[in-house]
Amino acid sequence: MKRKVLILSDHALSPSGVGIQTRHLVTGLLAKGGYTFRQLGAAIKHTDYRVTKVNDDFIIKPIDGFGDRAMLRELLASERPDALLIFTDPRFFTWMFEMEDEVHQVCPIAWWHVWDNLPAPEFNTPLYEATDLINCHSYLTYEFVSRTYPDKTNFIPHAIPQDMFYPLPPESRTMLRHQLLGSDRVDHFIGLWINRNARRKRPSDVIMSWKIFLDRLQAKAGHRKATLIMHTDPLDPEGPNLIEVTRMLGVEDAVVFSKERIEFDKMNVLHNISDFCINISYAEGFGLSTLESMMVGNPIVAIKTGGLTRQVVNHVDGSENGIALPVEMKTLVGSQQVPYIYEDYVSSETVADGLLRLHQMGPLERRRLGLRASQYALTEFSHQKTVDDWDRTLQKLMNDWQTKPRRDWGTVTL
Repeated sequence: MKRKVLILSDHALSPSGVGIQTRHLVTGLLAKGGYTFRQLGAAIKHTDYRVTKVNDDFIIKPIDGFGDRAMLRELLASERPDALLIFTDPRFFTWMFEMEDEVHQVCPIAWWHVWDNLPAPEFNTPLYEATDLINCHSYLTYEFVSRTYPDKTNFIPHAIPQDMFYPLPPESRTMLRHQLLGSDRVDHFIGLWINRNARRKRPSDVIMSWKIFLDRLQAKAGHRKATLIMHTDPLDPEGPNLIEVTRMLGVEDAVVFSKERIEFDKMNVLHNISDFCINISYAEGFGLSTLESMMVGNPIVAIKTGGLTRQVVNHVDGSENGIALPVEMKTLVGSQQVPYIYEDYVSSETVADGLLRLHQMGPLERRRLGLRASQYALTEFSHQKTVDDWDRTLQKLMNDWQTKPRRDWGTVTL
């Protein structure tokens, strides 16, 4: 008999990182044949609110936000799931944790969890205690959660199916560069930045770093043959006007914006026509674009924060899968919901130094570095291993739950 899992997360057919990872996980678990999934697919707003039947065992109901008590009560009663899986920032699920006593009358709660940075969030203690399985997709998160909850905490990172991001033949890369960027950029040093245009991602600082790099390249090599592709909306209201930023810095000819949402095959092309991918976010739980870059055989330029650290630094031998940027300044910030957390910063000058070092390696050394990065990504972030680990931990959770003595679950006080 198939186990039924109810999922609360971003809509699995949406382009968000959480949505994409939900889709990859569900697809992998469905292939094992022992599951059926129902999802409340979250978004700020949907264009279509009809229930989506991906197949008989994967049905998605689009909702604004992440749901509410009444909606969850109805689903617990009608669907009788064997487990509830939540996947995103816990602040979106405060209402769920406050009614966890009701959830636990039906099924256990599993959580694919990440916390961007230290200090360890002691204020999350009620949430951790209310959860029966905590699978962390960043090693940093796993380290501090597992110290207190070793019996229910595992490290299961994000992963991407190998057939989605892979290297194209060299002749295809050259042809695609010519088609997409023009003949005058075929021999350029191409950087790629894929993120939402939002403050946390530091898009203006990326452009500033690129400007400093170009100036140093001109001084050392006598040319400015370099182009930065920014796959983002330069006019996103959550971020600055990036078109004006490039004009102010005088680099509008050296930055190309890829504005449209594109499918995985076209994203694979963007990675393949690039020499590297960069991410200097001051808070990054994981960082999917850099993993994609490594999978196609490109080195990455990334700050050693959150989930990026275990990508840019090989945790086995300490070598770098590109340029590992140091955290040069930490600021302790917070809010009423998140009382304290560090933000990690690296200066634009240091980023530019790293870009210049990568450029000076030359194409052959960058290719060797990218090959090592690819081998590391396919080993340490194996999609099949992620699916297998989720299958193992979910099955154990549900089996244990069936034999576990029921207790009088109290209500969480947040």
